[in-house]
Amino acid sequence: MRDLKIFSGNAHRKMAEEIASHLEIPLSEADVRKFSDGEIFVEIKENVRGTDVFIVQPTCTPVNDHLMELVIMVDALRRASARRITAVLPYYGYARQDRKNAPRVPITAKVVAEMLMAVGVRRVLCMDLHAGQIQGFFNIPVDHLYAAPVVLKYIQEFFGDNVIMVSPDAGGVERTRAFAKRLNSGLAIIDKRRDKPNECEAMHVIGDVQGKTAILMDDMVDTAGTLCAGAKTLLENGAKEVHACCSHPVLSGPAIERLCNSELKSLVVTNSIPLNGEAEKCEKIKVLSVSQLLADAISRIHNEDSVSSLFV
Repeated sequence: MRDLKIFSGNAHRKMAEEIASHLEIPLSEADVRKFSDGEIFVEIKENVRGTDVFIVQPTCTPVNDHLMELVIMVDALRRASARRITAVLPYYGYARQDRKNAPRVPITAKVVAEMLMAVGVRRVLCMDLHAGQIQGFFNIPVDHLYAAPVVLKYIQEFFGDNVIMVSPDAGGVERTRAFAKRLNSGLAIIDKRRDKPNECEAMHVIGDVQGKTAILMDDMVDTAGTLCAGAKTLLENGAKEVHACCSHPVLSGPAIERLCNSELKSLVVTNSIPLNGEAEKCEKIKVLSVSQLLADAISRIHNEDSVSSLFV
């Protein structure tokens, strides 16, 4: 793998180091910093001519800073004659703005895709997109990974057989059904009505959760309003206890306070986004690493092998 290089911005350097360690190569050096006025400066510290470059950079909080770091790093690497540049986005920021759901609003997920292609990204590796159709916003190859193998292993090991998988809303049914099928468990759905963004009201449960361990499945947790309201509704409908699993721990605003005061027993997340200091102190949050999964995918892309075989 002499012509494979892994770079990282400032979004999640720890994950990039773990991926490089799994691949048994050093993390390549780049100076990514800000000037005093906030402008981002990038300098690639080693020769990348003719190499296959992967930039690990989830576009998490602060989203705009990390997105600009990625764009500028890609430009620097392209001008340094890298053979191919792949953006590794464990978390794709702006993914929830994937359609026009009101007059005169943008489709920002498409704008981000256009930016990445325009600056020189030639392949994208992402994980658990909020909407799978976002892959169609790119005119370049997109490899879409799923954290399911890592999360399923944890559920099988720690929650036993008397579980029921619960979708917190109608939009997540397909994802939750796939987990229920793999676990040979039941499926329930929470009928949720949202009055305004980041606020929701869980109404009632479709399915029998009586006496069972309910596991709420979602792709991300932002303000945690959906999960906390869902947990309360499930317990009112007879669930023995409620846990939650998600891929992306955005955890903004009052999320940690809500989780700590909620009736959720635990929240299982992946390390696609680094936890902030407040979240790290929350005893209910359990972090699973997907670095090995990403490393395997990078190795297969570099060697022109199948990525989908990771999920067979």
